[in-house]
Amino acid sequence: MLCNQMLGSYVVAFVLMLSWYVELIDASAGDADPRYRNCVGQCEESGCVGQICFPNCKFSSDGEPIDRPWYMQEPLYVQWKKWDCESDCRYYCMLDREKEKELLNQGPVKYHGKWPFKRIYGMQEPASVAFSALNLAVHFHGWVSFFVLLYYKLPLQAGKKIYYEYAGLWHIYGLLSLNSWFWSAIFHSRDVDLTEKLDYSSAVVLLGYSLLVAILRSFNIRDEATRVMVAAPLIAFVTTHIMFINLYKLDYGWNMKVCVVMAVTQLAIWAVWGGVSRHPSRWKLWLVVFVGGLAMLLEIYDFPPYEGFLDAHALWHATTVPLTYIWWSFIRDDAEFRAADLVKKAK
Repeated sequence: MLCNQMLGSYVVAFVLMLSWYVELIDASAGDADPRYRNCVGQCEESGCVGQICFPNCKFSSDGEPIDRPWYMQEPLYVQWKKWDCESDCRYYCMLDREKEKELLNQGPVKYHGKWPFKRIYGMQEPASVAFSALNLAVHFHGWVSFFVLLYYKLPLQAGKKIYYEYAGLWHIYGLLSLNSWFWSAIFHSRDVDLTEKLDYSSAVVLLGYSLLVAILRSFNIRDEATRVMVAAPLIAFVTTHIMFINLYKLDYGWNMKVCVVMAVTQLAIWAVWGGVSRHPSRWKLWLVVFVGGLAMLLEIYDFPPYEGFLDAHALWHATTVPLTYIWWSFIRDDAEFRAADLVKKAK
């Protein structure tokens, strides 16, 4: 009963989030503001917003941007903190417009689908970058501790082979998680077409693989041939979807639907399996499902960034940090549980 209630809350959260995200695809109120649009247009012509001028907005006499030769350009470690002319114009026009609205006691609005964030060292969403990096660190710690447990703390078979049959699957999961959170940090630092596609693609790969692991572990599939048969259609679907959003069209609504279906399905599998199998650490599974469902409310009831830095999406990233720690704790518990069971049977 508890399992079903927790699962239901997560499903509702995901469905509501899906409808909310689809609505966000349309133009934001900020970039539709005539004053903002005029400011950006003038900036792209003059290279300045008020008293602030941008060196990357240099034009020749015919109005074309001037690109300096490679040997006169700044080093990459300096360039990464800078933006192109259009981005700088949009950013400083946004700040000016928000200051004007604040004097009129008007609340902030979104520009090009994003809240008006303040940059730090060139990072577009510094809080989300920091929490993505924390998730990356916790995943790395969890993966390393899982490796140490398998090879240095649990008993080994002859030839130093491990007992836990799903170790290889979790090792791949660890690598894909590190990759996904790395690109999440990069994307929130610099939202451009390339980083957006890498972030979205990495997330889809991780979700698809996580669903595969949920199926294989919950149904106790250990035969390699059966694993291939189960994995093949899922891998084909995920590959096709990634090719679609990268090579044809990045359809945000469709991508969100795909992610929601894969996420809800695997959460349902884990939650039900935890109750049916009476796993000793099933409470950790249910905790991740329940708290994760509550955390999704941050994505639904969005709010502007506090002091220009901390918004609902950043807080959602923050909540996944302790959930990740608990999740890897469950994985280690599962390895101990299976190893102890197999050692007992081997005697």
